[in-house]
Amino acid sequence: MAKKRDSTVGRRKEILHLLSEKGEVFVEELSKLFSVSEVTIRNDLDQLEQKNTLIRARGGALKFETGVANDQRLADKSRINFQEKARIGKVAAQLITESDTIIIDSGSTTSELVRNLPDLQDLTVITNALNIANQLITKPNINMIMPGGYLRKNSLSLVGPLAEKSLRNFNVDKAFLGVDGFDTRQGVFTPNVEEARLNEIMIEISKEVILLVDSSKFKKRSLAFICSIEQIDKVITDTNITPDDKKRLQDAGVEVITV
Repeated sequence: MAKKRDSTVGRRKEILHLLSEKGEVFVEELSKLFSVSEVTIRNDLDQLEQKNTLIRARGGALKFETGVANDQRLADKSRINFQEKARIGKVAAQLITESDTIIIDSGSTTSELVRNLPDLQDLTVITNALNIANQLITKPNINMIMPGGYLRKNSLSLVGPLAEKSLRNFNVDKAFLGVDGFDTRQGVFTPNVEEARLNEIMIEISKEVILLVDSSKFKKRSLAFICSIEQIDKVITDTNITPDDKKRLQDAGVEVITV
């Protein structure tokens, strides 16, 4: 039952219609359905993702819903809930003490943490994020370590096997992570599979895992699962967290800090 659409616009409208009905679509199937190349379909999906109408996944795409976090550019994320993120970052910075070795993940909220770092004489920071590294350059008493890897431009972060191998060489006191989706029933999510894998390793090598997440990220999931709430030690969020989310975290032994 192969169909052929006469225009790019028509084909993309039909893709969104199929996505609405099925929840997911696959490049190979769409290529056959519309009698166009897989390269053309991938381009369609990439263009639709840029308009926030779907979430790209390996081999296809997922339906974009309000409960699903999409892969936004860091510059766009930094404008969302800025005041809440600034307060969260300020409180998170107070948890860092002399001679700590910490990991700071990429993100707009972790960037606010760096803005508020205390004036310590001995602090080592491991980060895979270019925006974080750029902020740390001006702080003379901070020893900075960056893993290798290739650059994800949306998040300005280094990911991939080289970054993963590098991180496994370290043991750290605290990991400060920002995330795109946080469902207290299921766990922590990010839109990118490789970032999720790197976050998993950050959690594995850290004595304490601290999540920096404003309340807009709650009740959202994304493509890639990072960890369950049982692997988190502290959550720093704003006062708009719902009572049921807060209780669920506390029942799991997670310390919840609201700002």
